[in-house]
Amino acid sequence: MFISDCLGINDKGNLTIGGCDTLELVQRYATPLYVMDEQQLREHCRQYRSSIEKYYGGNGLVAYASKSFCCKAVCRLAMEEGLGLDVVSGGELYTAMSVGFPAQRIFFHGNNKTPQELTEALEYGVGQIVVDNLTELELLNQLAKSQERVARILLRVKPGIDAHTHNFIRTGQIDSKFGLALETGEAMQAVKAAAALDWVQLVGLHCHIGSQIFDIAPFEETARVMLRFMAQIREETGLELTMLNLGGGFGIQYLPEHDPKPYETYMDGVSRTVHSECEKLGMKIPFIVIEPGRSVSGPAGITLYRVGSVKEIPGVRTYVSVDGGMTDNPRYALYQAEYEMLVANKASQPKTQKVTVAGKCCESGDLLGENIPLQQAVPGDVLAVLATGAYNYSMSSNYNRLPKPPVVFVRDGKARVVVKRETLEDLIRNDCE
Repeated sequence: MFISDCLGINDKGNLTIGGCDTLELVQRYATPLYVMDEQQLREHCRQYRSSIEKYYGGNGLVAYASKSFCCKAVCRLAMEEGLGLDVVSGGELYTAMSVGFPAQRIFFHGNNKTPQELTEALEYGVGQIVVDNLTELELLNQLAKSQERVARILLRVKPGIDAHTHNFIRTGQIDSKFGLALETGEAMQAVKAAAALDWVQLVGLHCHIGSQIFDIAPFEETARVMLRFMAQIREETGLELTMLNLGGGFGIQYLPEHDPKPYETYMDGVSRTVHSECEKLGMKIPFIVIEPGRSVSGPAGITLYRVGSVKEIPGVRTYVSVDGGMTDNPRYALYQAEYEMLVANKASQPKTQKVTVAGKCCESGDLLGENIPLQQAVPGDVLAVLATGAYNYSMSSNYNRLPKPPVVFVRDGKARVVVKRETLEDLIRNDCE
């Protein structure tokens, strides 16, 4: 019935998540409220890890993309489940290290890492720094020399693959702020430059073609392109790279009509390409890394709001306004991301109207969705937005000086706070005058 396995309806007709009544959660923790099902998070980690083990044996790693949802609790969870970690800032790196995450299992990404961030990555002993451009390559070599540490690096390559997704979340084509282009020869130039430096060790390549991708073919073609480039590197330089990070981008179900392929299908298709292509090229199969983020955290989360005003404009639309909005979920305002929603205290009832769900910010564009099928909503109802575990808490802000909601983990009918609700005092904590 629901797009996520962790959801249900109890005998009161209320929406449940992880065995917890959402109305009781709201009563206990107030709204807006992020809720994550811990068991589903762990299950997604295990599914990916078992797929890596099945198709690559011990020759691979799943690195959770922490940008999708990062806090101490989820970094600790990823560590406990045997995953690596993809970080993209000094803040994400610091969060990981604060729980003792093994630095050698961390991949540090980003198109404009600061000298301070690179210095910290070297000091922590981060396993792989993913170098985005020639400027960064030179800077990292200098910083590594000053510390007398050799930095293990991957080069981020743009494979030129059309990922069939929104322009804002495409990253693998030539016109992208990320990575080194194959078509222009820039990627090979970077390989040769890295090979000539004393304080970096080029061990492999990285790529990422975009996000929320449902098709398997782009992932298979990406693996093919990257392996052929690795073979070209071997032929031109004699350097045999040992690691290939294929990134993430696996799509999830936001709406009932979305039909993402099972993880196993993605993994099977790409592994067939990797094995067959390596055989053709006479290459050893490199250490394969994948970096799922949204597909781990997204389906495991929901956001709960309290309905305030309901405004019907005859012949135009009905606005259902909630006590959150673009501050806790900016994705609709950014690129019209779609979600399934329901009235949590009327979950067993049919959806009889279509509404526009509006936030409380002083912006006309502060919407969570338009033409949303919904049960008859009235002030005081609790609205649930599904599949918000990824890129909601991570992208939240304090616009209009609104405090950020807390994050609650639920499991087997029990709940615990893993991120506290911000207070008004938190909002002025760093004000100097």
